[in-house]
Amino acid sequence: MLGGGGGVARGFHARAGAPHAEVVALRAAGARARGADLYTTLEPCDHHGRTPPCSVAILEAGVSRVVVGARDPNPLVNGKGIRRLRRHGVAVDTGVLAAECAALNAPWFRFIRSGRPYVTLKAAVTLDGKIATRTGDSRWVTGPAARAWVHRLRDRVDAVLVGSGTARADDPRLTARLPGGRGRDPMRVVLDTDLALPARLRLFHLASSAPTVVAHASRRRRRFGAGVETLACRPGKGGVDLGDLLRKLAARGVTHLLVEGGASVHARFLAAGLADRVVLLVAPKVVGGDGLSWVAGPGARRMADALRLARVRVERIGEDLLVTAVPAALAKRAGRG
Repeated sequence: MLGGGGGVARGFHARAGAPHAEVVALRAAGARARGADLYTTLEPCDHHGRTPPCSVAILEAGVSRVVVGARDPNPLVNGKGIRRLRRHGVAVDTGVLAAECAALNAPWFRFIRSGRPYVTLKAAVTLDGKIATRTGDSRWVTGPAARAWVHRLRDRVDAVLVGSGTARADDPRLTARLPGGRGRDPMRVVLDTDLALPARLRLFHLASSAPTVVAHASRRRRRFGAGVETLACRPGKGGVDLGDLLRKLAARGVTHLLVEGGASVHARFLAAGLADRVVLLVAPKVVGGDGLSWVAGPGARRMADALRLARVRVERIGEDLLVTAVPAALAKRAGRG
């Protein structure tokens, strides 16, 4: 944002390869940027990547002061943008609302520091933690407001992943369907260890600008149709090696991966310590009995062994509740960092 109060211009980074937030705001401000203050959640970049350096654009616009929330851990930046601005006489304040800005940029920080995407596990559950009845019926757990929220989330992530069981049972499209035909489809990733999914699934017949990627650990080859790619990964316990898959997705520019299930896939990500955030949409319903839990497997033997979550937030979405949290171990390490 440029200027104090309501500001004279705002900007955000819409997608990889598009102008960064600072440049969008500067272009919107035009001549009003000269002598103004610029507020940014992340340190301005200082290198030529898909776009020119924002630090240079800020200098050319004549901005007099920059307020930075969080420094960019990217080795290509990491203080260089701040130093360039200061060398050319621009006042720079850093660490303003640092924790809040770091939370906003968590997917980018994970991607840069670990070489893998930030992983959000998402499930729609009843009050007793079920994602389906004993017959497998899951339509619909939550109400229309919560389902619309999920489409907005898909619009913001780079890729969405499901397991082969969910692909077969629900036959999802995994697209971002926003009002008015808007929405940017994420890359769709389906785990299919043996390349055994039926070719009739809707995932394989979509008119979408984003590809569908079938991650497998098979030695054989198979074609699913136009717009569908296969991605060979190392085999791991329970199927495709998730660590290998995440590294390969990162190499394709996936910064934020949304995992929508099913229960066995959620369990594998949690067991491997590869979940960065948990998002549960909780409906005011009780299935009971042998309904399917959102995390499969035998579970913890003792309550002391249960996975602890931290930074828990709860809000109302229509008739449902949105619960977000992060694994407590990750929150503790972030606090030390």
